[in-house]
Amino acid sequence: MTAMHVIVVTCFICSFLFSTRSCLIVHTMASSEQQAKELVAQAQKKLTSWSLFNPSNKHEDAAEIYEKAGNMYKLAQQWTQAGDCFIEAAKLFQRGGGAKFDSSRAYENASKCYKRQDPAAAVGALKEAVILDQEGGNFRAAARHYQEMAELYEGELDDIQNAYESYIKASELFSADDSPALANKALLKVAQIAADLGMYEVAIEKFEKVAADSVDDALLKWSLKEYFLKAGLCHLCTGDTVRTRQALNGYCGMDMSFETTREYQLLKGVADSVDNGDVEQFTQVVYDFDKLTRLDSWKTAILLKIKKSLEQDDLR
Repeated sequence: MTAMHVIVVTCFICSFLFSTRSCLIVHTMASSEQQAKELVAQAQKKLTSWSLFNPSNKHEDAAEIYEKAGNMYKLAQQWTQAGDCFIEAAKLFQRGGGAKFDSSRAYENASKCYKRQDPAAAVGALKEAVILDQEGGNFRAAARHYQEMAELYEGELDDIQNAYESYIKASELFSADDSPALANKALLKVAQIAADLGMYEVAIEKFEKVAADSVDDALLKWSLKEYFLKAGLCHLCTGDTVRTRQALNGYCGMDMSFETTREYQLLKGVADSVDNGDVEQFTQVVYDFDKLTRLDSWKTAILLKIKKSLEQDDLR
């Protein structure tokens, strides 16, 4: 057999295997969808049945069957139908007087399915889960669900205001659960979005709170200069360089090493350029920092706001 024959045969075998595999996947998905439909019919039949001894059990039994149907729809990659099944399961767990955790879990599973095609429906399912979490005193789960909502609002739904409010709720509930690290992580998102919305005083307060909470924590202390930098940039956005310098002095008091950092030099240099009304000085200071420590998109956007304000002042 020549080399050309070997290549042709190999290509034929690969093509055959790929085609066979594709057919198997399609067959599996179709089979899963059919099983899901049968399970839905089974759940509906269970609901119409009647029991003399414990009629409430039929709701829980039907809910469990709907969950199985939801999982089958997931295998078939029918995400909306899967989400709908988990929603039905959640409602039936509630009607059957089951544990709030079961209903919340079903709503969470629904949100994961809806997220693939309908982020707004995913948020709706998470809102239902949050109500049950809070009623059951499961504050960490409620906080996590608010955080997932915030991420959907911030990303797919492009709703920055609702993202801001959801991160606030997440932070508050993580605090209620005595989870300060998770609360502060959400609070940093609150601060960042507040600055994006021009709410600089709120952003300053949140960044400085997280910094204060981190001072005595050996694992978090290395992040202080980052929090101080972000708070300082927000101070500069207010145009009050006197208060900015007071804040810098306060940060140095909280962390004696901050004055030796490049972050401090950046803030001081920007404050000096604002006081001098010198755009070129501002540009050089930012360039020198970015040359060694790359500025992320958030800091770049904040610095551009400061520069724009400085340029406007220069035209007056």
